[in-house]
Amino acid sequence: MANLKSAMDSAFWDQSISTPQTLDATAKSIPGEPFPLDGARGSRTLRIQQLSILKNGFPLGIIPSLSPPSQKELGSFSLQSLLLGPSTSNWWLGLVGQFRPKKLISAIKSELRVHTQRTDEFELSVFRDVAKRFLDKSLYSIALATQLSLFTSSSLIWSTEKHGEKKGYRNKFRLYHQLPDHDITLDAAWPELFIDHKGKYWDVPESISLDLSSLPSESGLLYRFGIHKNSGHPRALSAVDGEPPSALMPGLCAKAAFSYEKSKDFWRQKETKKDTIVKTDKGSFWRPSYDVRLEEAHAAISGIIGGTCAAWFGGRKSSTSAESQGEGDVPLNINKRSPLNVDLFGSVCYTFQLGHFRKLYGDLTRVDARLDINSLSSLTGRIFKGSSASSVDNSLSSPRLNLIFQQQVAGPIVFRVDSKFLLDSKSGKRGPHIEDVICSLNYSLRLLRSGKVVAWYSPKRKEGMIELRLFEF
Repeated sequence: MANLKSAMDSAFWDQSISTPQTLDATAKSIPGEPFPLDGARGSRTLRIQQLSILKNGFPLGIIPSLSPPSQKELGSFSLQSLLLGPSTSNWWLGLVGQFRPKKLISAIKSELRVHTQRTDEFELSVFRDVAKRFLDKSLYSIALATQLSLFTSSSLIWSTEKHGEKKGYRNKFRLYHQLPDHDITLDAAWPELFIDHKGKYWDVPESISLDLSSLPSESGLLYRFGIHKNSGHPRALSAVDGEPPSALMPGLCAKAAFSYEKSKDFWRQKETKKDTIVKTDKGSFWRPSYDVRLEEAHAAISGIIGGTCAAWFGGRKSSTSAESQGEGDVPLNINKRSPLNVDLFGSVCYTFQLGHFRKLYGDLTRVDARLDINSLSSLTGRIFKGSSASSVDNSLSSPRLNLIFQQQVAGPIVFRVDSKFLLDSKSGKRGPHIEDVICSLNYSLRLLRSGKVVAWYSPKRKEGMIELRLFEF
């Protein structure tokens, strides 16, 4: 099934989105915005742990990625590598380095061109000038992360990173504790990077979250409680029209959410032990599916419905202070933010899969179609009150249709396209139109049962990277 849990996770501040903008490869989605694409969700495996495995499949352990830089001359192409990775039974440490070669290559070409115009002979000074180009700190970024298992059910994660072309450090802290039926998570970051539904990035100077969430149960009922605090005013990473999202403005928010999920099979071909045994002239061999989550052909429908209740405290005092300092645009979104908000959301998904993903060719074709209602109150308000040209655009008032197409290319390699359509005829375009798309190649790792190496690219964000994902779909 397409991930229905995104509906409730999108209401909180800790839903990770994959991005090469940071060395830990994640940014957070913004609560109160449309649900992200399934293919955009961040890996549950920490980036440093990913690199420790991915390096075995790349020359010299160097993994490439694409992301627009803060300085255009640096170029979008970058190379990452795990420089250090000691570990014990309950502790590990990782040091990651990143290098952007475009500026260096351009500088060396320019240096040699100037020299050849003066003389045909190379002098020692030329090599000295070229060597100095390697010392440009804007070419490099570095990150240090560590994880410590405090008890069998508790762990602590801390990381910090520094980008040579930027000032300051990016720090993150997480404390995780697992109870028999619940998870408790404390997250803190200064600053924290968020991404909105338009693909724009925002830095919040300080972000702290404390969450209690129930574990999935057979009944399909999930609930979650959280407290979140923003400090400081969000800053766009690039030139962005409009105001910062209200959910990122300073203040304290207490939020509760619940959801009920249900699924029904129209038909399903159950895998048997006989299906996994292949007989040849050399004997019988066990050949399971490349991914246990794709081992059964089926057609099914699933759905989720839930609600949220949020209460905001503070923020207006700091907005007044910001206004007095000349930041006139800052307080507008705080004034629009309701101190108390109650809403409903829902999604329904249809899945159709042919094949068992065991053979070398033609054994997997799968389509997931998911309709998302992000905010029932916004949708009903749009239907009954209508919209006018002067009204403020509400991104939650229109349903979204998410389509996921997967096709086996050869063996464990699967081509996948995640797309999202905005079902809105009043936004300046006629009828439904595409809002976002991510294309990827997935290499399933049979030994991990449900692990895969994913190489994805987002045309909207002009970003791409290679990740390791385990037991994710």
